[in-house]
Amino acid sequence: MSPELNAILYDARNYGRKVVQIGRAIIRRAARLRHLTEFDLVYVQRETALIGPALFERWMNARRVPYVFDFDDAIFLPNVSEANRLFGRLKFPGKTATACRLAAHVTAGNDYLGEYARRFNRHVTVVPTTIDTEKYQPPRPHWESPRPRLIWTGSPTTVPYLESLAGALLRLRERRDFILRIVGARGVSLPGISVEMVPWQDETEALDLHGAWAGLMPAPDDVWARGKCACKALQYMAVEVPAVCSPVGVNARLIRDGENGLLASSEDEWVEKLNMLMDSAELRRRLGQAGRETVEAWYSADVQAPRVYQIFKHAARREVMDYQSDGQPAAVRSPNGVKT
Repeated sequence: MSPELNAILYDARNYGRKVVQIGRAIIRRAARLRHLTEFDLVYVQRETALIGPALFERWMNARRVPYVFDFDDAIFLPNVSEANRLFGRLKFPGKTATACRLAAHVTAGNDYLGEYARRFNRHVTVVPTTIDTEKYQPPRPHWESPRPRLIWTGSPTTVPYLESLAGALLRLRERRDFILRIVGARGVSLPGISVEMVPWQDETEALDLHGAWAGLMPAPDDVWARGKCACKALQYMAVEVPAVCSPVGVNARLIRDGENGLLASSEDEWVEKLNMLMDSAELRRRLGQAGRETVEAWYSADVQAPRVYQIFKHAARREVMDYQSDGQPAAVRSPNGVKT
C-alpha cells in the first residue's frame, strides 16, 4: 500500500479515492512482474494484492519463480472492516488457499494458521511475530508515569476488542484514578474513562508505550481472534510493561499467568488483575522483566532471522527442510531425496 492508501483505508468515506489508490497499487504490482525472473526467490507477505483472486501467485508459479508465503492473520476468513464493507466481495479470501498451495514454503504466525496452511502445502513452518529488541527497549533508568496509566495499541479494526472492556474499566475507575492511552486508533467509545489519544508513528511507537503500568490485549474467543499473533502483547513485554491478555489463541501459550504476564477471561478477572498490578510496583517490575526475557528468548528478530534465512535459502533451491519437534531444522532433503 502507498502511504496515501494507508492513510484512508479505514476511513468509512473516501471510496472514490480508495478505488483510485487500489487501482494504482495493482498497476505498480503488475509492472514488477516482468522483473521477477531476475530473482532467486520472492517473499509474499499476506497477499500480493488487496483485492481480487491469486492472479500474481499463479503467474509466478507458471513461470517457475519460487516464493515463500507468509501470513499472520486469519485472512482466509471473509472478515471485512465496516469501513470497507462495499469491497467485501472483492476480497476473495479463498486466494489464501491458492497462495499456500503454490508456495515453495509457507511461514505462518502461529499454530492455528499453520494447521490451515498444512491443508494445502506440506512445507509449512510456524515463525512467530517478532520484535526488534534494539528498537523496543525498556526505559533506562526504569520509570512509570506518576498517574496510573493503562495502554492499548491497535488498528481501527480491533477497536471493538478494546470497547469490550468498557464495563471492567468503569468498575476499576470506581476504585482508583487512571488514564487510558490509546495508540493508533480513532473513534473509540469508552464513556466515563479518561482517555489520551496518540496517533501511531513508526518513529515513536516504542517510546509511546513507556511509563505504562499495564498493557491491554482483550480479544473474543472466535475464529478470527485465534489467528492473531499477539503483536500487542509482545510490544508491551519488550519494553517491560506487564501485559494483561485474554487467553485466546497464541496468548494462552505466550503468557504464563503470574510469571511473565497476566491472563483474564471475564470482566471480574480483568478488574482483579488490573487492580493487582496497580496495587504492587514489585509485581509490575517482576512481570515486566520476565516479559522482556520471554521476548529476547524466542520472539526477537535476532532469534528468528536465522530460521527464516534457512527457509529462504532452501525454498530458493526448492529443497525441503526437515524439522525436529521443537521446530528447529534437523536436515535438508534435495528434490532427489538425499539428506544434507
